[in-house]
Amino acid sequence: MPLPKVTVVGAGQVGATLAFMLLGRELADVVLIDVAEGLPQGKALDMMHARSIDRFAPSVLGTNDYADTAGSEIVVITAGLPRKPGMTRDDLLAANTSIVRSVVEQALQASPEALFLIVTNPLDVMTYLAWKVSGLPHDRVFGMGGVLDSARFSHAIAEHMGVSPASIEAVVCGAHGDAMVPLPSQSLVAGTPVSELLPPEDIAKVVNRTVYGGAEVVGLLKSGSAFYAPAASVAHTLAAILGGKRVQLPSCVYLTGQYGINDVYMSVPAVIGRGGVEEISEMELSSEELAMLQASAESIAESLRALGL
Repeated sequence: MPLPKVTVVGAGQVGATLAFMLLGRELADVVLIDVAEGLPQGKALDMMHARSIDRFAPSVLGTNDYADTAGSEIVVITAGLPRKPGMTRDDLLAANTSIVRSVVEQALQASPEALFLIVTNPLDVMTYLAWKVSGLPHDRVFGMGGVLDSARFSHAIAEHMGVSPASIEAVVCGAHGDAMVPLPSQSLVAGTPVSELLPPEDIAKVVNRTVYGGAEVVGLLKSGSAFYAPAASVAHTLAAILGGKRVQLPSCVYLTGQYGINDVYMSVPAVIGRGGVEEISEMELSSEELAMLQASAESIAESLRALGL
């Protein structure tokens, strides 16, 4: 039985790492595409050399031609300028808008039946833009952010409490950026909410480390931004889709009144499956949590208005 075909747009750190993860986990054959001549071809060849060692079944093709991406089940867009020290995600808005618009148009022409998973920052705005440009149903276009933010929350809780991340189910909603909303009441350690395990001052510490987790990585690297955890977040999402499972993941999805929010893409727990976004079930939030989530949505809406979307 042939493997599914996944196109990864952007052969930078996130895209190339994701491609290699998909191969190693034997989830799909991969097409790695980039505008830079030789870059995707060279990285693909390096991965195929590794294939002779690890003996994974899938293959990867590096290309600059969207014709090679035809028939993809999923298109993952990582292309765009990375965040540099001192930059916010909103600083990337103008530059990455033109990139995402061009990528969606070309990839959709080659694979009109594909799902589109967006990774490019600012994530929530770029996901909305991709949906608008594509003209696809909103359940076929979604973004990665919540899985990554929840992983960072899980790490912060694990380090602070000295427990294994395997015992933690963390939930972060809202914008993928400084306006994200970590939810201690919905995040569990061995089945108990974090809000019942930590005093308010400790909760504030782990929340702060989560919100600025990406900036912490950027500051340490000095050049470039996170790529292992973002790539792993996408691979985790794709495993749910390609495995035919219906898995609830905090994902950047289109809201149509849930939590009192309309016409915005942002991260909330959603069931992701073969058809894309298959269900959004609302959590029971306190009035304070709901207000924070709605404020986060408004920050995204402001950016959308600035783009004329």
